[in-house]
Formats: sequence, structure tokens, C-alpha cells
Amino acid sequence: MSSGFPVSDDLVIAGRRFGSRLFLGTGKFPSNGALRAAIDASGTEMVTVALRRIDPSAEGDILAALPERVLLLTNTSGALDAGEAVRLARLARAAGLPEWIKLEVTPDPRYLLPDPVETLEAAEELCRDGFTVLPFCPADPVLCKRLEEVGCATVMPLGSWIGSNQGLRTRAALEIIVEQATVPVVVDAGIGAPSHATEAMELGADAVLVNTAIGTAGDPASMGRAFRLAVQAGRAGRLAGLPAPGATAAASSPLTGFLSSLRS
Repeated sequence: MSSGFPVSDDLVIAGRRFGSRLFLGTGKFPSNGALRAAIDASGTEMVTVALRRIDPSAEGDILAALPERVLLLTNTSGALDAGEAVRLARLARAAGLPEWIKLEVTPDPRYLLPDPVETLEAAEELCRDGFTVLPFCPADPVLCKRLEEVGCATVMPLGSWIGSNQGLRTRAALEIIVEQATVPVVVDAGIGAPSHATEAMELGADAVLVNTAIGTAGDPASMGRAFRLAVQAGRAGRLAGLPAPGATAAASSPLTGFLSSLRS
């Protein structure tokens, strides 16, 4: 009997297939060993690293912790405007790193909110320049459509503030983004527990990106494994067809038949 699930449920971004729908940030881990263990346990196939943290000439550089099977997604963390983000991306290219860029423009130092105007400007220029652009952005459905239109490979709206562990504070907007998107939607930032990742996948996100919740866990590898299972469960639930919530009770057992006959 068929399960009803597709034979292959790979995620496809810019023509590249990914078996895992969990992407991993690399900050805040206590050591390269802990990072490598979390990568292995989570099953991730894409990790993001800030260009400013990469130093191939240094002993114990973060790149040494990355297995060959994962795609390195350089990010422009620290960029305050579009021009700086574009320069960082071009530096990554000049260094021989993959041309897959996680675009981040966050001039606000307190909440690290992505600047929508500068993000769109940088995305347009980087897409013209041949980069595969995955932009971190506010959970704004209109902005996400504009980012699609200029050629971004995904949109990456925030669930809540970076590193806040507050979960999907932007759920209502995320639902609209998922409904309207023609590119994969990756929920990024604020996912602080495996249950948050499950929720994102259940509402229809194509993937999630997690960093703080895994990197600062007491046991990063075990937390990576927990997120792996959570993403898989949320995706399976979405594909199975989640029932709509109801406003009133609905009995799971019939109120007719045997019990009714006993009353008569």
C-alpha cells in the first residue's frame, strides 16, 4: 500500500538537491569538535559561516570542522548597508569560496533586524553578478515577493529576533509568505527549540536554519539530533495533511449505535 508520500522529498534550491531541510549556523559553538559533532548528528547539508570568521591560514580554522559533504554558505554578517554586503560577497568569491551567499544587512545593533531597503538593493546587485543569493529578511510578504522577482534562490524570513529563542513570533506573516512563495521559504532566526522547528515545517516552510539553540545547548550534538527529528516530523505532518483546528469540541467516537441502544 502506498504511503501517499513522494518517493523523493528532496529540497531543491537553484538546481541543487538537499536531503536535509535543516540548515546550521556555526557561531557560538564551544569548539570545532562540538560543531563537527553537531553537523554529523543533525544531518545538515548546508552550513553558514560569516566571512569575517574564516582564516584558512590559521590553525584550527572553522573550515576545518566542515565535512566535504556540506555546502558552505558564506554570510555577510556584520554588513551595515548594501555596499558593504556586496563587497563581502565579492571577497568570498575572490577567496575561492562557493558563490552561494546568505545575504545579511543588519545595521540595528540591539535587535539585529535586517534592513529591508538595503537587503533588496544588495540582492538585486548580487543576483545580477551571478551569485546564488539566500537573503535573511523581515517576515514581510511584499518584500519576499520583491526578493523573488530580482532573482533570489530562496527567501529567509525571521521567526523572531536573532538568537532570541522566542520561536515563531511572526507566524501570521510567515503563513502568507509560504502561501505566495514560488521559491523555497527558509525560516531563519529565533528558533530556540525543536518544537519551534516542527511548527515552522508544519505551517509549510521548506526548511529552517538554526544556530543558537544548538550551539549553546548543553550537548550540541544531541540537540542537533533533536532538531533533525523535529524537522522530519514537521515535514511529515505537513505532507500527511494536518486537520484544521475547530472552534468547538468534536467527539472522536460516534454518539449513535451501541450507547444509544443502551439508553432506550
